Amino acid sequence: MLLDPEKTLFIRGATPVLLLSEAPVHDALPVLAAPDGAVPRCDGWSIVPKLTMCVVDGPGEAGIVIPALVAPVIDDTDPPGGMAAWCTDAEAAGGAVVLSLDSLPEVLDWPRLLGSGTAHGGFLPGLF
Repeated sequence: MLLDPEKTLFIRGATPVLLLSEAPVHDALPVLAAPDGAVPRCDGWSIVPKLTMCVVDGPGEAGIVIPALVAPVIDDTDPPGGMAAWCTDAEAAGGAVVLSLDSLPEVLDWPRLLGSGTAHGGFLPGLF
């Protein structure tokens, strides 16, 4: 299923993050339990990060495709690298953290996101 890129937020970092809102895979992803900040691995899930599209694949029929080239990227590095750099980060990390939320946050408050009990997801290994 195709997810509108406006319902995503790609965040660069040593372990890159993909935030999803209103994702059809929300209920299929496990409820996130990471109050200490250690994000668990999502067994049976994987991510294929590419410049033009990103695939989040789960067990059975669960999965989404995101038109990544036009998706928003938070990139505070200097110089910024956008989606290509996010994909490089994901390859270096061996995957990415994927969090599915009811709506995208206006402010990134990691302790709140990781301990809210409403986020679903975890670390998804990458297929490169």
